[in-house]
Amino acid sequence: MLSYRLDQLHARAKGNKWLRYFSVFNRIALAAGFIPSGFVKIMGERFTSLSNNHPMGHYLEALHHTGYYYTFIGVLQVTAAILLLIPRTAVLGALLYFPIILNICILSFAVRFDGSLLSSPLMVLANLYLICWNYDKIKYILPFYEPASANQPPVKPVISEKFPVRFFAGVFATVVIVAAVVGNLYSIRPRNTLAECNAQCANSKNPGACNIFCDCIHQKGKPLDKCLDEYNKALKSGGK
Repeated sequence: MLSYRLDQLHARAKGNKWLRYFSVFNRIALAAGFIPSGFVKIMGERFTSLSNNHPMGHYLEALHHTGYYYTFIGVLQVTAAILLLIPRTAVLGALLYFPIILNICILSFAVRFDGSLLSSPLMVLANLYLICWNYDKIKYILPFYEPASANQPPVKPVISEKFPVRFFAGVFATVVIVAAVVGNLYSIRPRNTLAECNAQCANSKNPGACNIFCDCIHQKGKPLDKCLDEYNKALKSGGK
C-alpha cells in the first residue's frame, strides 16, 4: 500500500538527525526571506527601487497602490515566517508559505526578474521539502491516504546519525541544475537597470537588437511582450 510505504520512508527520514538539521535550516532560511519583505509591505513602503519602466517595476508600483491589499500580503508573509519559526506551527507555516512563494516564482519567470529568478524556485523546493517533512501531519487529507490495516505492523521512527551523503549530493545537484537552467533559460533579460541591460549586449549575437530591446524596456517603458517582439523583428532585420 502506497500510504504505508510513505509512512516507512517518512519514519526513516524523521529519525535522521542531519535531515532534522536540514529542516530547521530551511525553516529559518524561508522565514528570513519573508520577514524583511513582509515588514516593508506592512509599513506601506515600496518593495524595490526598480524603475516603473521595468516589467517587475510596473507590477510592484501597481501593487503598492492597492491599499490594504498590499498590507495584507505583508501580513501573510510575516505570519507564515513566524509560524515556520515555531516548531509546533511549522506545518501550518509551510502550507501558508507555499502559495505565496509559488506565486512569486511564477511572477519572476513571467517578467524575467533577475532579483528572484534563481532564489524563488529554490525557495519553492525548500518549502516542498518542509511539506514532505510534515507528511505525518498532513497525510490524512491526501486523496491516496488509507488507514493502516490490522495486519500491518506499526511504523516506528528509525533513529540514525549517519550522514545522508546521497541526499545532500542530490540537494547540491538540484541547486546546480536549477542555476544552470535559469542562467540559460532566456536569450535576453531586462536586467534591473538600463546599464545592466546594455552590458549583456556585448556578448549578444546581435548587439543592435539587444540595445533596441533595452531601450524599449527602460527608456520607453513598453510591456515585455512588445519589447520581445521588437527584439525579434530587429534580429530578423539585422539589428536595425
